Amino acid sequence: MREASTAASGSGKRSLDLRRRDFVGLLGGAAAAWPLAARAQQPAMPVIGFLSSRSPGESGDAVAAFRRGLREAGFVEGQNAIIAFRWAEGHYERLSALSTDLISLRAAVIVAAGGTPPVLAVSAANSNIPLVFTAVADPVQLGFVASFNRPGGNITGISLFNNSLSEKRVGLLHELIPAATIVALLINPKSPILERTSARFTQLHDRLE
Repeated sequence: MREASTAASGSGKRSLDLRRRDFVGLLGGAAAAWPLAARAQQPAMPVIGFLSSRSPGESGDAVAAFRRGLREAGFVEGQNAIIAFRWAEGHYERLSALSTDLISLRAAVIVAAGGTPPVLAVSAANSNIPLVFTAVADPVQLGFVASFNRPGGNITGISLFNNSLSEKRVGLLHELIPAATIVALLINPKSPILERTSARFTQLHDRLE
């Protein structure tokens, strides 16, 4: 996979820059890197896997933008590409089986949407198919990529840097309500990063006391 560079925006959002030609290269050239026997079994049109922890109903805008981006890159669903959607609908325990299903379809690339859980599921089941994530707190800390400048491996995507902003959020809350001794953290109890996130916020809160 090609290297991705880090970009920063005014909102503090940084990205592992996946350029359009990189994405096209993933789709059109992924098969070239596979063994001849595997390539012989590939479907006539490349399969683009889309795995999300969310539901189709709450992802309409994201899916529309995804299809639009593919069209701009030259991939039209049903004409020269197949998009295989898989939805966990908030049930993280389904992600492993859904990942295996997409891999069995011999997808040319898999897009993991809806946070970190889908990325964990796909990366645990696959180390060869290119994987593009749409929002991960810290892909370096989680071990998805080696670094932001040189991600390496088969994974790339966009990081929201939530972990690096956690300290600022807790600090701002402390400035607004300095007398507050109890801070509530709303997080999905089924999230695979529950313990890591909870521990992070607890450490930050204790540091400010």
